[in-house]
Amino acid sequence: MSYYSFDPGKSSNMAYSTTVIPSNLSPEIRKLLNSEGFHHIYQNFVNKLPMKVFLIEDEPIALNRLKQMISDSGYSVEIAGDADSVDTALEWLRTHDSPDLILTDVQLADGTCFDLFNQFQPNCPVVFITAFNHYAVEAFKLNAKDYLLKPLKQEDLDNALEKVKKQMTPALTNLDYVKLAQAILKEEQKFDRRYLIRYGEQVRTVQSDEIAYIYTTQKAVFLVLFTGKEYPLDKTMDQLEKELDPKKFFRINRQFIVNLKSIGNMHVVSKSRVQIDLNPPFKQDDVIVSTEKSPLFKEWLGGE
Repeated sequence: MSYYSFDPGKSSNMAYSTTVIPSNLSPEIRKLLNSEGFHHIYQNFVNKLPMKVFLIEDEPIALNRLKQMISDSGYSVEIAGDADSVDTALEWLRTHDSPDLILTDVQLADGTCFDLFNQFQPNCPVVFITAFNHYAVEAFKLNAKDYLLKPLKQEDLDNALEKVKKQMTPALTNLDYVKLAQAILKEEQKFDRRYLIRYGEQVRTVQSDEIAYIYTTQKAVFLVLFTGKEYPLDKTMDQLEKELDPKKFFRINRQFIVNLKSIGNMHVVSKSRVQIDLNPPFKQDDVIVSTEKSPLFKEWLGGE
């Protein structure tokens, strides 16, 4: 598999771009795209975009088999085009936007793919497919990291697609900003939860932003609000961990889920453990981040 540097002058659907958010968007959409949840939603949103692949294969039967294997791979892949020779591939690449990946047979009807790349420098990764090992030497001269041997196996193709997918990020210029803003809003609303609290003969609702921290003791779960009031809740800690906004709440150990705003002073009690002063104070025992959660807790505090 050969990876070429991306040319920012020629847009690729998946090429990384530092393009700023367009100024012609409405203020509401721009506000959402600049919101705290943008990067998290952006990554989820763009991961669903199809990878555009250009195929170079001079044997029709082999081409159809390759297309079927791509379809069977389970990845979201769009066949951007195909060619059966150096000349037709060169014409396509010069007249179309860069694909996200080129899958090419080495031996073509009018030469080899190396003849093509001597005339055209691709802006995307290239996977070489060949029945002959000696072509690997030429592939590695072009900084190839891998190549696939015929007869092509589904597992090998899947691994190649996975490697390329992991290293690609869609350009901002190719996104539907309205849909992205809607996705951000939907994600933020998903964590805007309220809980029904029953205590004695009374019933009330609690918004998630009112919760300072949650703790469990003797198989019972309790919410502690920033006002200092405490209520029992008919939920498990595992359920609450999934329901609460991970940017605002963190499960520091098996007994506690804390709101970022409830954290006061922190004290290092060992190389990998941290004691937390909560607000309002928890007076029953020391609140300590578990050894297992400490590295993730530090990343969370730093906004990572």
